[in-house]
Amino acid sequence: MPSNDPLPELGDPDLRSPRGYLRWLIGRQSSTLFLGVLWGCLWMASMGLTPFAIGRAIDAISEKDTDGLLVWTGVIVGLALVTTAGSVLRHRCDTIGRLKANYLTFRLVAAQAVRLGATLPKRISAGEVVAIGTADITRIGALPGAVARGIGSAVTVVLVAIVLLSTSVTLGLLVLIGVPVLLAGTGPLLSPLHKRIGSYRDLQGDLTNRAGDIVSGLRVLRGIGGEAAFGERYRKDSQRLREAGVHVAKVESVLPAAEVLLPGIFVVAVVWIGARLAVGGGLTAGELVAAYGYAAFLMLPMRTATSAVQSFVGADVAAQRVVRVLSLQPETGSDAGAASGSDADSARAAVSEAPDLYDADSGLRVRPGLMTAIAASTPEEGAEIAERLGRYAPGQVTVGGVPLDSLPLEQVRDLVLVARNDDTLFSGVLADDLGGRSDQVRAQALHDANAEDIVEALPDGLDTVVTEGGSAFSGGQQQRLRLARALAARPKVLVLVDPTSAVDAHTESVIAERLHKSRAELTTVVVSNSPLLLDQADEVAYVEDGKVVVTGTHRELATGASPYAAVVMREES
Repeated sequence: MPSNDPLPELGDPDLRSPRGYLRWLIGRQSSTLFLGVLWGCLWMASMGLTPFAIGRAIDAISEKDTDGLLVWTGVIVGLALVTTAGSVLRHRCDTIGRLKANYLTFRLVAAQAVRLGATLPKRISAGEVVAIGTADITRIGALPGAVARGIGSAVTVVLVAIVLLSTSVTLGLLVLIGVPVLLAGTGPLLSPLHKRIGSYRDLQGDLTNRAGDIVSGLRVLRGIGGEAAFGERYRKDSQRLREAGVHVAKVESVLPAAEVLLPGIFVVAVVWIGARLAVGGGLTAGELVAAYGYAAFLMLPMRTATSAVQSFVGADVAAQRVVRVLSLQPETGSDAGAASGSDADSARAAVSEAPDLYDADSGLRVRPGLMTAIAASTPEEGAEIAERLGRYAPGQVTVGGVPLDSLPLEQVRDLVLVARNDDTLFSGVLADDLGGRSDQVRAQALHDANAEDIVEALPDGLDTVVTEGGSAFSGGQQQRLRLARALAARPKVLVLVDPTSAVDAHTESVIAERLHKSRAELTTVVVSNSPLLLDQADEVAYVEDGKVVVTGTHRELATGASPYAAVVMREES
């Protein structure tokens, strides 16, 4: 499927229920599904008609009809060729359908992750998202092929029943009535299977999340000696997942047994009734052989139909997890209240130049072209203001006198960049991760973040492939690379939350000086209680109980026995 194929609106009601999502998924590849059903019916029908041709060939032998034998032999060979072609084409459609379903699910979840932004990690764990991309898409991808095979099985059963009715009404009715009854015998297994797969899937997401936490925090765990404790927790969670898997396997193992036992009983019944009819003269020898062939062949569509139902159950459970992500709504930042028409033009004009920001909740005013520092009595207070300035949390923020909530979200993201310490270094080439409009901008950003030594120490420099999360770097190196990435973006307003908390004092002093110089004509907000950063700021706002208490330069505020001095000087000491 082309990458530019439009996706539906993420608020579409059809994407908020598992069945609706699966219907949408099937509908998006209706042509592939139609071909899959066509080739599946052709494949299975040609196999189903083979016993009929064999029976006619046997009758031709018994009647010493050479011409008839040659004709029916040719029919058998032709059916074999059709079976081969149908199998290949059906498998091809099955593969295309699986890949399309996986791809569409990936695109939807990725688009929703971008839409949710900072809301995603608050509402759902990383392990849950990873499990969607591993276990769930496998079950969802199996659905198109299961639909095609299930329909092909049903069509073939009806076709065989019609052929048998032309030979023996008794055998034809036995097929028409017996097959649905036997399939219904597996029905009681589906409900517990659905429940156990759902429980298994929940534990799988929890375990994946636990593993991610251990890997990301391995360095810290080693430092405090917590490896053994977390290892034991992971072992217990793993055993719970294993037990849940065993419970699923108990039900799933019954289904294959039923797929053999029930059709086996059906074969015995058909052969027994066919043999009695043959003894009574109601069937010829060839028709008896054909009846046995039909009965033996019907094991395949019955097993295929049972397997298809099992795939439906797994896909439904997986779709519930996908829909859970697709149903999430951003905490804030939607364009529902965005200005339109002339109001939108006015808003864009108001922020086209270097704008000033005002946070009414705290009373903070960020003047354009200056480096403003926020020193707070608690770290959480400063971080909350940063979230509001970037429109990641609700608040009464204006930019150039225009409410930030009235601007299109895309424009807000272009205007304000919030860089936090929990931002991720993505796996891939380091140069691509750092971004930047040019090599010169990227090099300048590395210099301003005092991160040039990191790149020089790498074997391939900027072409080095970074591991997921930048786990090969120390905490201080990761922080400097994240800062370089933020600086390379060159936003009009850059909001940095504790950008130097993991580096030594000398490195912090260099970064503070270079940061002020590089952002001289741009607006910068730094949330930090570090005196080295505060001393470089053009203006410092001290926040207490969520409100700006006093503003000024660092040296002005640090004199005397003020609350600001108590907080900052305590950190300095």
